[in-house]
Amino acid sequence: QVQLVESGGGLVQPGGSLRLSCAAAGRPYRNYFVGWFRQAHGKEREFVAAISWNTYYADSVKGRFTLSRDSAKDTVYLQMDSLKPEDTALYYCAAAGRTVSPSAGTFERSYDFWGQGTQVTVSS
Repeated sequence: QVQLVESGGGLVQPGGSLRLSCAAAGRPYRNYFVGWFRQAHGKEREFVAAISWNTYYADSVKGRFTLSRDSAKDTVYLQMDSLKPEDTALYYCAAAGRTVSPSAGTFERSYDFWGQGTQVTVSS
């Protein structure tokens, strides 16, 4: 079993930056396919980005968000720059303990483990 814990959310002004972290507890997940999703109030959860040997991004965040992995710390980071009010949401990380294709990685059902989420609010 892998427990995922997100951190780093908060309140930021438009144009600002935040770095979210997704740390694993329980067993190492450094080789897992890890994705980030977000859910805004009143909307469905949507894919944001994912990382395996490569990184993949939703069009809405491409060029602004950057995923990276620190295998030694068993942590995945989502660097979010040039934040917009529409980025306001509860952000979740998820991990798949099996091979996932990039296209499949955009779907929630591809993931086995989920964190509890961290709130990101972009507002002036």
